[in-house]
Amino acid sequence: MIYDPDKITFQETHKLMIGSIVPRPIAFVGTTSLKKVDNIAPFSYFNGVCSNPPTVMFAPARRGWDGKEKDTLVNIRDTKEFTVNIVSESFAEQMVECSTDYDSNVNEFEISGLGTSKSKKIIPPILKEAKISLECNLNQIVEIGDGSAGSGFIVIGSIVLFHIEDSIISNNKIDIEKLEPIGRLAGDWYTRPTDNFQITRKIKPKK
Repeated sequence: MIYDPDKITFQETHKLMIGSIVPRPIAFVGTTSLKKVDNIAPFSYFNGVCSNPPTVMFAPARRGWDGKEKDTLVNIRDTKEFTVNIVSESFAEQMVECSTDYDSNVNEFEISGLGTSKSKKIIPPILKEAKISLECNLNQIVEIGDGSAGSGFIVIGSIVLFHIEDSIISNNKIDIEKLEPIGRLAGDWYTRPTDNFQITRKIKPKK
């Protein structure tokens, strides 16, 4: 089958993308508004950018029915700060509760029953339940599209502090089995990295 995005709706294109780009890591992004209301929301267009400086990106789309910006984006633009919390299976259901578009005066931490811990270098809180949290300063926001429903933004942030739970460190490395991260698939489906295999990369000999 051949699909031309110029000839189908953005909703159809969205389904093709989330069914093709799998599994996707989930950024559970914490922010604080100028009115001091805390917010946390999941985003599955998320990845690392580089390690020097340590940089991450995630992509909050405009709302699909009216094109409005999400509270997470507004808060980051206003305050230039956010946290990224890695989702473990133990609080996956609460994470999904936070994916609803609540009013900007609603604290999703409270709605979902999740806890907060104070960040050390920025104002937005980290997620108490998260085994890995990243304190981030905004690097830049790149707008993609024409501002209509389904278009969006790339938010790029510099990590200023890592929070790694001691219990998931084994031999000076993060133990993925103890972290228990989940990945996003299409629809209501998620995945666990429990069936892994290793391929050793060949190193080109130095001359």
